[in-house]
Amino acid sequence: MLEDVIKRKARSAKAASTVLSGTSLQKRNALLKAIAARLASETQAILSANGKDLRLAARTGLSKVLTERLTLDEKRIGQMINGVKDIMALPDAIGRILETVDRPNGLHIEKQSVPLGVVGIIYESRPNVTIDASALCLRSGNAVLLRGGSEAIHTNKALVRIIAMAVKDMNLPSGCVEFIDTTDRKAVLAMIHQDDAIDVIIPRGGGRLISFIRANSTVPVIAHGEGNCHVYVDRSADLPMAEEIVFNAKVQRPSVCNAAEKLLVHETVARAFLPRMAARLRGAGVAIKGDQRARALVAGIVPAGPHDWPKEYLDLVIAIKVVKNVAEAIAHIGRFGSHHSDAIVTRSGKNAARFLREVDSAAVYVNASTRFTDGFEFGLGAEMGISTQKIHARGPMGLAELTTVKYVIRGTGQIRV
Repeated sequence: MLEDVIKRKARSAKAASTVLSGTSLQKRNALLKAIAARLASETQAILSANGKDLRLAARTGLSKVLTERLTLDEKRIGQMINGVKDIMALPDAIGRILETVDRPNGLHIEKQSVPLGVVGIIYESRPNVTIDASALCLRSGNAVLLRGGSEAIHTNKALVRIIAMAVKDMNLPSGCVEFIDTTDRKAVLAMIHQDDAIDVIIPRGGGRLISFIRANSTVPVIAHGEGNCHVYVDRSADLPMAEEIVFNAKVQRPSVCNAAEKLLVHETVARAFLPRMAARLRGAGVAIKGDQRARALVAGIVPAGPHDWPKEYLDLVIAIKVVKNVAEAIAHIGRFGSHHSDAIVTRSGKNAARFLREVDSAAVYVNASTRFTDGFEFGLGAEMGISTQKIHARGPMGLAELTTVKYVIRGTGQIRV
């Protein structure tokens, strides 16, 4: 039965996590080095497997956004290899002494970082997650149980085979990286009920998938939230700077969660800014929606409906709203945003400080593109995802976010009276 297979894989990962947690930094780095080397030597095999997925995607009418996420080429495989190497260069996340306390009775207490144990990853479309997640988990002493999307099944199988060879090369348990290789959706439900073996579930995908996992999992969940990201152009903004930031945030890679989906513009600069901005966005193929005030300034903008303001487009689409002041911009983000990444473009230190203080998002920017919300760009090497919740981890999840704590207490015979 499917449930029995998944239970066996989860328990195999649990047993392997005990071994991994006791390995040295040198051993874990050697494992990542072996993975990087095999990715390089197996590039053509990976591309061949990815080609099978892309041909199937074309036959089944997979959306342009998901197809873009699915597609690998030599450059993207090179980026995966570099990501693994970047993780190798980071300080060790486990065994850190976070706090020490010496009690009056002579007890010496240390708060240490330790691996979470077994991390379950449920994700869609992006085969690079297979490598990023595995490398981060292994480097932080965690075993990982992977369940990728059906659209990337051949590519993920090829990548997991490469990881498995590296694990075997290092004489480590095969359970260090387990993979659920069925496309049966019932596998997700079975996986999120393995609370006796899996320590945390991290879902990466659409809102429907994440909501389902949050509602049904008996394993703690760290959710990779949707990215309804905003750029607010303040009245004191450097408008050429604002134009570059908005264009980059929307156009550079529109299918990812840190791309800007909404543009808010102060009413005093809207007339000078919006026509030029809209022309440039349209020149890049962006469809523009807007409120009544934006439509009055730029001909041809489609009306934005109530469903647009909270929507994550993940496409060449943007909605524009003209606001009275920074307070209205902050209120709009608070009502419709997804707590992912939001930016203000301004010369006002006062308005910047207020925006940073009052916008309740995992990443808040002043005069920079939201596209930087990324583990690599933040110096984390790679990321498990972008957490938009507040418990345990928030923002890009790197090595440190894959650890928990253990209290180590040393005594000289003390007893409690």
